[in-house]
Amino acid sequence: MRPEVGAPLVRCGECGGHEYGGAPGCGRCRRLVDGIVEQQWRCFWADGGWGEQPEVEVARLVVAEPDRHDWRVVDAALDRITCDDCGGQLSRGPVGCAACDLAHGFRYAAIERDRPGVPRGNEHAVRVNVSVVRRPQVTSENELLARRLLLPVVLVGLLPTISEAQRFSARIKAGVSAEAAAALVDDLVASRSS
Repeated sequence: MRPEVGAPLVRCGECGGHEYGGAPGCGRCRRLVDGIVEQQWRCFWADGGWGEQPEVEVARLVVAEPDRHDWRVVDAALDRITCDDCGGQLSRGPVGCAACDLAHGFRYAAIERDRPGVPRGNEHAVRVNVSVVRRPQVTSENELLARRLLLPVVLVGLLPTISEAQRFSARIKAGVSAEAAAALVDDLVASRSS
């Protein structure tokens, strides 16, 4: 379950970082990130009155019209479809899988609504960070580090300013350690609390 807006950041008992931020390497954090999309799918499924239809067929209907569904429902639907080209979950296949790359691009047609009490664009930040963390093989280690460390921050409703995000990204690209990058995130959160 995703944290409430304004909730404090919580340390993961498995990796020691902020919950969600240890994904994909930390199993507990990875399950929490996957839970963001799975929870929304369960609500969609329960409210849909799908009867006896196979879940994969409903998933295909969702993926065919991503602009009619919440991004988490679309991501969960993609998880339920096997890629004909690579055999993995559609959109999460290896670098160069054309079918997965195409499906990944279409996911961004889905609906993203900011929650009450968050800065405009927060849900987009959540969505992008979740997408990167769930598809780590297609991004650089530095980009993955930045996205996974910022994910807990945006999940609780904070949104770095453009200049904060640029400074953070520049430090990551300069080769700062994961521990130092995590300290930068803690500083960002502390500056918003004061």
